[in-house]
Amino acid sequence: MTLLREIFTGIGTLLRGFSMILRRPKLFFLGALPSFLTSILFVIALIALLVRLDDLTTWMTPFAADWAPGWATTVRVILGIVVVAASVLLMVIGFTTVTLALGSPLYDMIAEEVEEELGNAPKAPDEPLLRSLLRALRISLALISLSVAAAIPLFFAGFIPVVGQTVVPVLSTLVGGWLLGAELIGSAFDRRGLVRLRDRFAGLRRRRLLSLGFAVPAFLLLSIPFVAVLVFPAATAGGTILARSLLPPSLTPQAETEPSRHPNGVSRP
Repeated sequence: MTLLREIFTGIGTLLRGFSMILRRPKLFFLGALPSFLTSILFVIALIALLVRLDDLTTWMTPFAADWAPGWATTVRVILGIVVVAASVLLMVIGFTTVTLALGSPLYDMIAEEVEEELGNAPKAPDEPLLRSLLRALRISLALISLSVAAAIPLFFAGFIPVVGQTVVPVLSTLVGGWLLGAELIGSAFDRRGLVRLRDRFAGLRRRRLLSLGFAVPAFLLLSIPFVAVLVFPAATAGGTILARSLLPPSLTPQAETEPSRHPNGVSRP
């Protein structure tokens, strides 16, 4: 029962994110804008790829120029399918990271609003903008690298009969949700000086089922084209709520404002 309670609490965290963001229509629409722009950019990129796919596959297969037309066409069709599938996979992997990069100030604003409503909000870190952007870029690239490293073997494992249709989708969802959770808790962790990617993973491990209960449904919803536009602001708010449950004991919201006590029981600032 405790395991199920953790999972359902995670799902409830995402629903709380929806509730909080829908009460602020202006913030909701601002938060939806980056994911909308990312969706449009990816659709344009995919259309451009499809339009030039024949030229691209011909350029990639100069060795087939002297082959019989039937064999050359077959090879290029198969290569075209692989190129399109790989491009779509890369877009799915990079969607969240690109959206967060485009809308970083807006999502920080959402996280700040959530922190203020929940109380005991920490002050924004006093960090130069350039350093903050470079650190965010470094973490984003690390997460994309991890996503690609996990996606490649899972992609090929998908061709294994039975396993590819059962185990692989589950593993892909769990991995994708875990990495998404690491991105969505980032703002709250950064505010508390936990600026390394390993800090985020340590937080997620602290309550694994709670983290997956939140992140897996968010990942599945964000994987649906254009539905992500509506989900992203709520997922950002939910990620901030989740982060406060994953913080180390010394940095929990209660501990942040609670005065320390001297062994004799006298409060001490």
